Amino acid sequence: METPPWRDRIRTEDALLEQLDDQAEQARRRRAQALRDGVQELGSVYALAKHLDRSETAISNAIKKYTTE
Repeated sequence: METPPWRDRIRTEDALLEQLDDQAEQARRRRAQALRDGVQELGSVYALAKHLDRSETAISNAIKKYTTE
């Protein structure tokens, strides 16, 4: 089997990278919503951060950056 020309391979890989970026963005938004739900359930960002062993700042920033309101 012959290898496709390099230009075609680059186009293919660029398309794949774009798809992966889109999927990662969607995952970040779903994660942020889950974090927001965790804050509501546990009562505070501090409680969620302690539960997940993460920093309050990281959780707050993720929620702010990837959710809209």
